[in-house]
Amino acid sequence: MSYKIVVDSCCDLTAEQAADPHFVRVPLTILLDGETFVDDASLDQGRLLWQMKHSSNAPSTACPSPQQYLEAMDCGADDVYVVCLSAMLSGSHNSAAQGRALLLEERPGVRVHVFNSCSASAGEMLAARKIRELAESGLPFDQVVARTERYIYEMQTYFVLESLDNLRKNGRLTKLQSIVTSTLRIKLLMGATPEGEICKRGQALSVKQALSRMVELIAADEGHRGKTLAISHCNCLDRAFRLKRLFQEKCLFRDILISGTHGISTVYANDGGIVVAY
Repeated sequence: MSYKIVVDSCCDLTAEQAADPHFVRVPLTILLDGETFVDDASLDQGRLLWQMKHSSNAPSTACPSPQQYLEAMDCGADDVYVVCLSAMLSGSHNSAAQGRALLLEERPGVRVHVFNSCSASAGEMLAARKIRELAESGLPFDQVVARTERYIYEMQTYFVLESLDNLRKNGRLTKLQSIVTSTLRIKLLMGATPEGEICKRGQALSVKQALSRMVELIAADEGHRGKTLAISHCNCLDRAFRLKRLFQEKCLFRDILISGTHGISTVYANDGGIVVAY
């Protein structure tokens, strides 16, 4: 049976995935200083980073419309799987669910499932990768859905950013306002709760120390053994490869993948940010 995997543009696909016709990206948009950046293949990351750095305003983001999702889902495939960034952080999942409802009105028998990744960036990419792996194995739709939902539930996400300003300004750190205010000179090790909210996992005096602490925490988790780790980086490929080598020394992952952030992840990770999931 044919299948498609629809992802929102916060999903930081690898170059190999981006070239795979099974994947379809639906772009979010970024608004900064009156200019709209569409998070598709035409987006200039360097220009976006420059404008964020020199603007006194916080960039805002908008999720795709239900109609955009409807058009992506209505692709003629037998099975359609949709992966969205955490419903706790964006309206993308809700918009995709509305698009699915519209499609079912037109084609009642179509098989479409919308996943809440409870993550973003590298986490979304791993969920999409798992779907492709399961679909390629010949499993029926319902089993692909069930196994992917379990995979998402067990997934862990961590991130270390040079700056939390954009997350703070956009209200993504509501519960951490006091922490951010009192630790502006400290680098925070952040993570995701099982529900997809942002939480603090630790802190350090530098990004290097925060990343080392992250590796230590993950190495201590027996559940990482034999899994695939995804590293998404915002304009810091050297840092991503150094981190990969550190994971290879300290952990027992089966595979480690590296991808660059697209527009939405760039907004929140900011220059030099690292997101990992496994």
